[in-house]
Amino acid sequence: MPAQTVDAVMADAPSAAATSARSVPAPVIRRLGLVDYEPTWRAMQRFTDERDQETPDEIWFLEHPPVFTLGMNASRAHLLAPGNIPVVQIDRGGQVTYHGPGQLVVYPLIDLRRARLGVRDFVTALERSVIDYVAGLGVQAECRRNAPGVYVNDRKLASVGVRVRRGATYHGLALNVSLDLEPFTRINPCGYQGLEMTRLADLAGVTSVETAAAALEPHLLRALGLQRSRA
Repeated sequence: MPAQTVDAVMADAPSAAATSARSVPAPVIRRLGLVDYEPTWRAMQRFTDERDQETPDEIWFLEHPPVFTLGMNASRAHLLAPGNIPVVQIDRGGQVTYHGPGQLVVYPLIDLRRARLGVRDFVTALERSVIDYVAGLGVQAECRRNAPGVYVNDRKLASVGVRVRRGATYHGLALNVSLDLEPFTRINPCGYQGLEMTRLADLAGVTSVETAAAALEPHLLRALGLQRSRA
């Protein structure tokens, strides 16, 4: 399935002007499907730069075609053998990671001041939502204070990398559902040599990104203290 363009999917997004005259609604949930990485990143930046204090938060659920992404201060030494997979240097924290079909990517575009969340609280909420979700599947997962993400038996199930600008977040969470894990062997995932990855398909038999997104959503909203709405 070809990747969609984010601008086409986002054409009906409410503008700041349209929301300024009314109370701020609950966060808008968007399911964007398979979308190219760089246009999605630029759309997140635009949304963050153009929003105001009354703009509704949004949460985007999506997948990306194969891509390696490097954080702002990432060392290219962790990029071992990218081959024909594109590499994009971006503006989140952290080192190098991989995105590809079969991975659920979640971008919460949240006004932290309005939500009364600190950055550490926000990251913890993302991690906690995954831990709570997979607990219902019989999988015991954990987070680590000095290594953001979610782990199962020392293997990484989900990665977290965020950027905060103008008091609002973008980038977010990547949960391995059924993607091919081989590209992770071409990097030091998140900057850790020898770190192994895992996925829900192997841990709990979940293979559908759409199923994982629907099941994760209520845990994520609860962890962030948000109510649900839909575009």
